[in-house]
Amino acid sequence: MSANLEKVRRELERYDHPLFTFDARDAGENVEVLIEFRAAEPAVHTYVYVLHPREMEHTQFSWSFQRQLYDCLHDYVVEMFTRNPQRRD
Repeated sequence: MSANLEKVRRELERYDHPLFTFDARDAGENVEVLIEFRAAEPAVHTYVYVLHPREMEHTQFSWSFQRQLYDCLHDYVVEMFTRNPQRRD
């Protein structure tokens, strides 16, 4: 396990949400953050985003991580729509 992965996992331990779980995994020199819907049904994809070393090494990492996590949670919830006016089926 890389030092960056440990850093991201420590940061994720600061967050708890009733609808989502959070994890991270190494992806080469990067770290992927995984957001999953807690409920088994309906089945929903795992949301994955990449953190680059420069982001994790930044002095304001905790703040930028929170902003990015919240932005990704918003995007994930939007992606969960099963129907909307813009969707073409």
